[in-house]
This record gives sequence, structure tokens and C-alpha cells, in this order.
Amino acid sequence: MTMTVRGAAAPTSAGADKVGHPIEVLDAAMSAVAANADAWAATSPADRALLLDRIIADTYSESEAWTAAACQAKGHDPKTTEGGEEMFSGIGTFIRMARTLAVSLRQIDAEGRPQFPGPVTESADGRLVVQVFPSSTFDKLLYAKTTGEVWIEPRVTRAELEADQAPAYKDPAAWKGVSLVLGAGNVASLGPRDVLSKLFVEGKVVVLKANPVNDYLVPHWTAAMSSLIEAGFLAIVEGGAEAGKYLCTHELVDEIHVTGSDKTHDAIVFGVGEEGARRKAANDPVITKPVSCELGNVSPVIIVPGDWTAKDIAFQAENVATMLTNNAGFNCLTPRVLITWEGWTQRPAFLAALADRLRSIPTRQAYYPGAADRQALFLAAHPEAQLLGTPAAGELPWTFIPGVDSSATDDICFNVEAFCGLMAETALPSADAASFVDAAVDFANDVVWGTLSASVIAHPTSLADATVGPRIEAAVANLRYGGIGLNIWHAMCFALGTTTWGAYPGHPITDIQSGSGIVGNAFMLEHVQKSVVRGPFRSSPKPPYFSTAKNGRQTMERMLAFEAGPSWAKLPGLLLAALRN
Repeated sequence: MTMTVRGAAAPTSAGADKVGHPIEVLDAAMSAVAANADAWAATSPADRALLLDRIIADTYSESEAWTAAACQAKGHDPKTTEGGEEMFSGIGTFIRMARTLAVSLRQIDAEGRPQFPGPVTESADGRLVVQVFPSSTFDKLLYAKTTGEVWIEPRVTRAELEADQAPAYKDPAAWKGVSLVLGAGNVASLGPRDVLSKLFVEGKVVVLKANPVNDYLVPHWTAAMSSLIEAGFLAIVEGGAEAGKYLCTHELVDEIHVTGSDKTHDAIVFGVGEEGARRKAANDPVITKPVSCELGNVSPVIIVPGDWTAKDIAFQAENVATMLTNNAGFNCLTPRVLITWEGWTQRPAFLAALADRLRSIPTRQAYYPGAADRQALFLAAHPEAQLLGTPAAGELPWTFIPGVDSSATDDICFNVEAFCGLMAETALPSADAASFVDAAVDFANDVVWGTLSASVIAHPTSLADATVGPRIEAAVANLRYGGIGLNIWHAMCFALGTTTWGAYPGHPITDIQSGSGIVGNAFMLEHVQKSVVRGPFRSSPKPPYFSTAKNGRQTMERMLAFEAGPSWAKLPGLLLAALRN
């Protein structure tokens, strides 16, 4: 059974019609923030950096209570590896982003622009490639053999690259305005990170509307960003779909940023029902103000065939299993399709190891509304799916669908984002490994829905091969995705902060796919096409974010403390905790 509808299975939100704050409160919040747009434009980079310093300190002070609330909502014990995962993805990436932005602001104050570490190189077709990670000695120690790059759109020169950096600081008055941020309902750090991007990179004051799924976090966000709220540069409000609709059409809102599904974008821009469909078909939006958005993806992972050892297979099975099980699969960057080579002799062993690893990872609460219904759509199309693990009440099994026919390009697995703990695998027929890599890139670009994120996994011998290696580099260059991981989960493009996060550019509003615009981007680069993070094929000890990490909670706790205030004194304890994973 196949389906031809492309896009994300629109996640429903618990309490989508929740009233939240009354209209007069929404109006008051909007008016108060808008009244401070001039004051924000006049705030110096140095003073903005001081605000970020306080945000870091306040967030760290709130981190235990924030983590406990998120774990309670998602059914985790905060002292377990799952608690550590929530602590760092939900809080640590926010603190890291605030810290990297503070560094850039002080560089703007002293030198006129953020100083990216470089080098700046050129791709084979002449695109500038800016290395933005590691940006410190600490990065080199904590993220060994990991680099991050921002790829720039064609025909931009090095002089233009530097001259165009941080435009909101060249003429702050021209960039001032009010940004409405419609927060995500899954990852706790998403809404606050979007606030930082809009305020400190783009120069807008912000009203953040919490998603009803995680509006329990509002008191913690309020404590963490109290410096911005007290100064009148940020307001946080609550409410469901009606509140969101009202705010989107508010006369004081200059632009909108939303994290959700493409269906959410279309409802905002064109409206709903038959009238919305008509407007979309006619390219006649009801909202004409700028809308930036991050809207999910059917994220592919290309497995380059090679001669893998048993340890290689075991490690990569853990790696891919972690990508799926993180946050119970409720991530826009969760892998949804593994692309393998039909002729790879170790494919059966790898798929078996992956299924075994998923079977051994405890299932998690399916906290995001509609998860069971979305899983059922895929099971109806693929009753042969493997249901792995032993779910308790309120949980779903990890769902793996191997062997999806690659010629059935309208299959649901290639066209709909599952948004639950589910992924599929498809094998491509190719003459050899090199031609497989080319075919996998074409498949990911032309068949799989969305352009947000993708990963490539390749053994060092494949990277060094005279024929296959150049094809892998070509794959990195040619994949039309906004965030790409090579031998590392593409989620690192989101986590590092100095890299960028967002869809590959160029989607019209009538076919928005994974969205438009970027967040992150601590070095405030313009003309961004995508980010690429490269890591080691295997690492020891295993990364602390692995779902199988034995000491993940303690490692992430120390990592959070380090990000809040990096120092040599904190390093030994952090490294020792990591060694216990």
C-alpha cells in the first residue's frame, strides 16, 4: 500500500484550542514589547552581551527545576540517562547558544564583526566553506575530531562574506521590529533558542507564545530569561490555536517565526479548509508579513557500504538507534529513512544489529499527541513492520520498517514525517559502492520529502578510497539539506550554535517543505546555504548523548555546568564522567 500525500503528518497539539491568556493580556504583552523596539535597537553589543551573561546564570540556576518538570511531563526519571538527555538538549544547547552569542557580541563591540575561527575554503564548484567549529581549545578537547562548517551560497566572495556579517548591528534602527515566535511543543530549548536568534542575531524584540504541549515550561523560561522580560524586550504568553491566530494577525507583529509542520505554516499563511486550499493554489496568502519557519523533514541517513568490523556494526547500530530513540522520536531531526546499498554484503548484519539494539532500549512515553494515530498510518501501509521493545501503558514500541521498495517513490515512508519512534530502510540497486553514493544523493534529494537534515555514515577506508571517497565529498556538497552530518548525527548542526539550523533555502510559500530562514548562526553569517558537521566514524568513550550511555546523566550534568562557565578546573571531572559511558 502506498500514499501520494507529501509532507509532515501534522502533529496535533494537546489543548490546541486552549484559551490561554485572554485577548487583553495578549494585547498588553504585544504593546509593551513593541514600545521597547527602539530601546532594543539602541542597546549596545556590550550591553546585550551582559544580558546574555545573566541569562546563562539564571538558566543554570533554574536547570534542576526545569529538567525535573520536563522529565515529569515525558515520563523520565531525571536521574537517568533520559534525564541527562533532557537536561542537555532542553537546556544545555540553549546555554551554549547564549554563550557563543555573547562571545560574538563582544567581538562586534571590539572589532566590528564576529570573528569566526576559519579557515575559509572553497568547494569544488567555488562555494565558500567557513569553518565555525571548533571555536576554542575547549571545543577541540570536548568534541575531538569534530568540525563544523557553514556553506555559503554561490558567487559570494570572501570580502562580501565578511562585509555582510551581522547586518543588524550595522544599522540597528533598520532592523528593529516585533517578532512573534510560535514555539515548538517537543524540545524544551527550541522556543528560547528562537528568542535568542530573533533578539541577538536579527535585532527584533519578541513575543513568545508557548505551545500547549509544553506550556508547563513557561515558569522556567520566565526565570531563565527574566532579564529580557524585566527590560521589556520579551514577553511570554500562552494559548492554543485561537491565540496563535490572533497574534499572527496582530497589527504590531512585523514578522512571524514558527516551529511545527508544513501544515501549520499553510494554516498561518493561507488559512484552513477549502478557502485555505484555494488561496494556496492561487498563491494568495492571508498573511503577507515575513514568515520564517522550521517545519520538519523525512530525514535520510545514507549508509555507505564498506568492510565493517563487528565493533563497527555494533557502534553504528547504537548511533542510529540513538537518533531514533532520542526524545522518543519526537524530533524534527529524527532519522526516518535509512538508505543502504542492495549489494552490501553486511547489510543484513547491520539491520539485525540495529533491530537488536532498538529491542534493548527501553521504550518511552508517547507524550506528543497523535503519536499512536501516526504510527497506525504507517502500520496500515506496512504491516510487516518490526515492533521492538516492550511498551508499557502510554508508550509505543520502536517501529522499524526494513526493505521498503525504493521504486515505490510515493510510499508513505518517503513522503510523510512519522513524528513518533518510527523509521524505515530502503536498499538501492547500484553497480558498486561509488555509484550507490551518487544514487543515494539523488534519492534523498528527489524522492525523500523535506530539506532540513540528513546524515552520511562512511567508514574511514571508504573515505580514503580513491573512487568512493570523492563521491562521498560530492555527496556532502550536493545534498540539498540545511544541516548535514558526516559520521555524526546531523542534530549537531542544531546543538553547536555556531553552525546554522534551518531548511535548504529556496522554497516558495506554496511548497514550503522544511521551511525558510535559519536560527543558531552565532557568527551572524549572511547568504547561508547549509551547515555540515563532521565527526569520527567511531569514538571511545561513546558519546554521552547515546541512549545506551551508562553515565549519561552525570556527564550531561557536568557538561551543562561547563557550558554555563567554561574553565580548566571543570574539565577533569567532565572527562572522567564521560569515560564511564
